[in-house]
Amino acid sequence: MSARPLQGLPGLRGTEHIGLTVPDFDAAVDFFVRVIGCDFILDGGTYADPDFMERQIGVDRKARFRWGFVRCGNGPNFEIFEYSAPDQAEAPPRNSDIGGHHLAFYVDDIEAAVAHLKAHGVTVQGDIQKIEEGPAAGSLWIYFQSPWGLQMELVSYPQGKGPEGSPARRLWHPGRPGQ
Repeated sequence: MSARPLQGLPGLRGTEHIGLTVPDFDAAVDFFVRVIGCDFILDGGTYADPDFMERQIGVDRKARFRWGFVRCGNGPNFEIFEYSAPDQAEAPPRNSDIGGHHLAFYVDDIEAAVAHLKAHGVTVQGDIQKIEEGPAAGSLWIYFQSPWGLQMELVSYPQGKGPEGSPARRLWHPGRPGQ
């Protein structure tokens, strides 16, 4: 019997960070720290090397960026970039656009978290939704926007995500031992 070929990245452990481009580094760090509750880890300063920008990152040679990291509890780190580039698009993609995305934060008490966001003047979209059936039954969620328009979401599932036996039970959950 022949050995099964390896699939995926050798040694994969998980997501280390997610990079986010923002219009104002200091304002974004303030939002992540003061409103979301993340820890500011480092300011990497400004970088502008034309060959590096083009070859390594695939952006305009005249681009430059300031970068740093924040850490928000469990999960991946966030690398924050403030770019300056001649061909920069300023409108963030919607969730329905190719490349669209959102960040989701798990909270223990979604109602208290929504009240906190509203108290800080954050735009909260609609009402808290509860998934009543299917593989994610028991999940509560609501979208909100960062000051620069990035879609974000709060999620909570204190009794677990989905019924027993649901494939959603294999997803990360903060109450599960070892997580």
